[in-house]
Amino acid sequence: MEFESYMHRALEEARAAADRDEVPVGAVLIGPDRKILARDGNRTRELSDPTAHAEMLVIRAGTTRLGSERLTGCDLYVTLEPCAMCAAAISAARIARLYYGAPDPKSGGVAHGARVFSHPQAHHAPEVYDGIGAEASAKLLREMFHDKR
Repeated sequence: MEFESYMHRALEEARAAADRDEVPVGAVLIGPDRKILARDGNRTRELSDPTAHAEMLVIRAGTTRLGSERLTGCDLYVTLEPCAMCAAAISAARIARLYYGAPDPKSGGVAHGARVFSHPQAHHAPEVYDGIGAEASAKLLREMFHDKR
């Protein structure tokens, strides 16, 4: 099977989040059949929910759609390195592969900070591919924070 990146779809969701005045992070969940199961962007402000990160929203939608708490064989594309909360959910959901764009030295939980998948307590560690669409992802974040200042 030939690799296809879905990061452009995650970037679309990040732009939509920015348009809603959310932190511009987008995520796309791909099922084992290589079709999109769920896609969304951050909605913490809109839903008044600190857990409404893009990753959490697509994990919830994907598990509902598949009727299982496990997302075995699924891939997750995210524009920003997941935080510790999202990384723990990715592990619990048994997502096979994680592709993310920009690193997050301040709040990341994969390559920075908690490094959730490296802990012996992690139930599952997905294959991780970073830097996919990193510049476009970082640019969206820089623009949002520049506009806020």
